[in-house]
Amino acid sequence: MRLRFVGAGRAAKSLGGALQATGAMLQGYLGRNDDLRNAAQDTDVLIVATPDDVISEVANSVEPNATALVVHLSGVLGLDALKGHPRCAALHPLVSLPSPEIGAQRLLGAWFAIAGDPQVNVLVEALGGRAFVVAESARPTYHAAAVIASNHLVALLGQAERVAQQADVPFAVLLDLASESLKNVAELGPKAALTGPAARGDVATITRHLQALPSTERATYTALSQEAKRLAN
Repeated sequence: MRLRFVGAGRAAKSLGGALQATGAMLQGYLGRNDDLRNAAQDTDVLIVATPDDVISEVANSVEPNATALVVHLSGVLGLDALKGHPRCAALHPLVSLPSPEIGAQRLLGAWFAIAGDPQVNVLVEALGGRAFVVAESARPTYHAAAVIASNHLVALLGQAERVAQQADVPFAVLLDLASESLKNVAELGPKAALTGPAARGDVATITRHLQALPSTERATYTALSQEAKRLAN
């Protein structure tokens, strides 16, 4: 399988490295200064690995090819972003890619949200991955869920680290607690895994927390306490 990328960021090089390790022929990474008109010629798969807001522009710069599969990696965009290409698909890796080296390893066996041409499954299978189909209309909602599960979780742990520092408590002990909580969710589901003052209706403890927290931390704590109550009910 011959692969060519438009884009040379972490996503492109993570996926390129992972697929090359499985035996694919990597034909290179095209950048913003390259002529993209013939990018889909003499290749099996052209992967557009650019920021979401320029995917359509990039795709429009490429002359359609009847045989090449054109793929974008966006989680939020549908196939309209690749309009005009006879064979097109979306392939969103549901995994964080902090560097090309780590990303290439994490993509092996990962989950992928797919849409479009069934041939995209060949890429998933080559990586030993697991695919699930997301309908066009549901892609923004799906991507929002992914951001909540990953990015917002990291932001929340950032708050936990800040608050722990004020109590002279090592962040490592909270990471262990967070890891156990994730295990509980995996085993029991979110509702059954929920513990703590909001789950048991302990308003007095929540009030003490809010009194102890800096004003800059209260809004997030209050919002998540309300979400915990919602989950518990």
